[in-house]
Amino acid sequence: MCHHEKITKDMTIGEVLRHNAKTAQVFMRHGMHCLGCAAATGESIAQAAAVHGIELNKLLAELNEA
Repeated sequence: MCHHEKITKDMTIGEVLRHNAKTAQVFMRHGMHCLGCAAATGESIAQAAAVHGIELNKLLAELNEA
């Protein structure tokens, strides 16, 4: 993933964090504190948003701004 490539709902949290560490702050703001756990490395952004009750499009917008 290039730095300018858009983050999508199908990417895993682990992928996003590896390519842009600043996104960790966005996840943390939304109560997603277990960024290093096994679920985070394999869970897609869409799955994580659903589990945490976060509006997916808002989360994606914030991640892409980071």
